[in-house]
Parts: sequence; structure tokens; C-alpha cells
Amino acid sequence: MLRRYPRELSGGQRQRVGLMRALVLDPPILLLDEPLGALDPIVRAELQEQLGRLFARLAKTVVLVTHDIREAARLGHTITLLTAGRVVQHGTFADLAERPASPFVTQFLTAQTLEPPRARPGG
Repeated sequence: MLRRYPRELSGGQRQRVGLMRALVLDPPILLLDEPLGALDPIVRAELQEQLGRLFARLAKTVVLVTHDIREAARLGHTITLLTAGRVVQHGTFADLAERPASPFVTQFLTAQTLEPPRARPGG
């Protein structure tokens, strides 16, 4: 892999290389802005699993910016939900789901819940 150019790597491989480049510097805090946003769901789930193990092993503070609430719940201990640049609610995923601070919190959480497809009439 060391002999490859970035254009010769898959999206998931590029994401891993970028993260490793950042970690080599051993920052006290790691800011990741939509690190998995452009990946297909299978690669994304695989990387979420790898990142979760890596973050736990390194015991680093990681600020993860994402619009994917499932990703935030999977990788984060606490979630801060913002709208229009303001904090709407801060807490665990359970806090947000069980005690939403506003209708926006409920709407944000339910908007990403997948419902099974409904049968089409006559089909």
C-alpha cells in the first residue's frame, strides 16, 4: 500500500490513510468532520466498527461531526445536537431519545429511522 498513489486507493482506504496521518501527530484532541460521509453503507459500517475500537484503545478525546445520528450513537459517549448554530440538547443517545428537549430533537431522531418498505397496492 505504501507504493500506491491516493488515486489508486478506494474511498475507505483513503479515509483510513487520512486518519492515520492525523494520528501520527498524536494530537490531544482529534476533530473529525464527516469522516465517513462519502462511503457506501457496508464500508461505512466496517469503518465505524474499526474507529470505535481504535478510539477506545487510544483513549483520546474525539470530536466527531456527523449528520448521521446512528453513527453518533455508535461512536460517541455524549451527543450534542445543534440547529442554526445553537445547542438544542447535550447528553447520551438515550437522553435524547427518551427525554427530547424539543420537537426538533424528536424530528431529527425519527427522520433517520428506517421503516420497512410498504407493499404497493396491487403488487
